[in-house]
Amino acid sequence: MIQIISGAKGKGKTKFLIQKANECVKEAEGNVVYLDKNNKHMYELSNRIRLINMGDYPVDNYDAFIGFVCGLISQDSDLEDLFLDSFLTIASTSDEYVGYVLSKLTDISQKFNVNFVISISIDADDIPEEFRKDIIISL
Repeated sequence: MIQIISGAKGKGKTKFLIQKANECVKEAEGNVVYLDKNNKHMYELSNRIRLINMGDYPVDNYDAFIGFVCGLISQDSDLEDLFLDSFLTIASTSDEYVGYVLSKLTDISQKFNVNFVISISIDADDIPEEFRKDIIISL
């Protein structure tokens, strides 16, 4: 399953995502991973959440990002939840290809039983129609 937190930059999406990740890890039976563009929020996350700074890796297009996510899943069979902050940046994508990347993540989620919670700097009305049902909060 994918869940989307949408809204313009500076509206508080990251704060909501961090709060959701910290709540999730309390009940998680498997592992929880948080992908971000830097280490800025390291001390706000529970120490049970693995923070991965995507800036450390040469992911420069959305296909490489999808490959990176598949690599994470393949090496951690206990991965349960994956939180994606600053989605457009870490996925190296633009508004134009968001639907494609979200559809790939949906397929991956269903196949490997991993939940994705995504913070994306796009207004809810600009999210592709087929993914609007997945929006849990629009700021």
